[in-house]
This record gives sequence, structure tokens and C-alpha cells, in this order.
Amino acid sequence: MIRKYTPGDADNLFALIKREGEEWKDYWCDAGKPKYEKAIAGSIVYLVFENGALCGYIRCRDDDGFGVYVYDLLVDKAYRGKEYGRLLMEQVCRDFYGSAVYVMGDVPEYYEGGLGYEIEGKIYVVKFDGGAK
Repeated sequence: MIRKYTPGDADNLFALIKREGEEWKDYWCDAGKPKYEKAIAGSIVYLVFENGALCGYIRCRDDDGFGVYVYDLLVDKAYRGKEYGRLLMEQVCRDFYGSAVYVMGDVPEYYEGGLGYEIEGKIYVVKFDGGAK
């Protein structure tokens, strides 16, 4: 079952993220959690459940008709291989039918190999030192 996130899901969602470990620490640690809670509040988030257990989620934003950007997609390790990531992506595509959907992902073997998505463009990290010389 897939449904939209509600604030009552926060504890379960953060438990899922924390189980992922150090790689996702910026999302659940003391300093990062309030920022991520704010990001979630300003995003479109879908959750996927199996027998009442939260097994994955996707977080995205609609760029006012210029496309939908997927920022986070995570499936619990215990539920991987069951197509839940694909189902979450398909839910976004259904709800934003006719809009381009772009994934901000750093796991190319999953997106290209597992899901068969194509690379289009690149993402660049902009570093600014505040104008200090």
C-alpha cells in the first residue's frame, strides 16, 4: 500500500532512515533532524507499507510545472528486491502525469541498471566562500 506522508508518520520515517546508518546520518542526527523535518514539510512524500510496516519512502518537489524532482528514495534493507522503489516512482509519475520527473540520485547502478532510467544532464555542487579573498 502506498499513501502520502502525514506528520503522524514522523517517528516511523525517522526510524527507517536511522536504520540505514551513517550514510543517512545528516537526516536523523541531532543537528540534521530539524532541517530534514522542515524539508519533509515542504515536500511531497509517499510511503510504502507491507502488512502495516513502513518499508520505504520517496520525497520530491514539484517545480511549478517545470518538472518534479525526486530528492530521496529509500527502501528498508529488509524489503529490497520487492519492487517498492519502482512502485514509489510510478506513484509520483501517476500523480504528476505529463510532467517530467527527474531523480537527484547518487546510486546510478540502481537508477540506470535496476530501473532502466536514462541520464540527462548533470548536477553541480556550487561552493561559495562568501567573497573572501
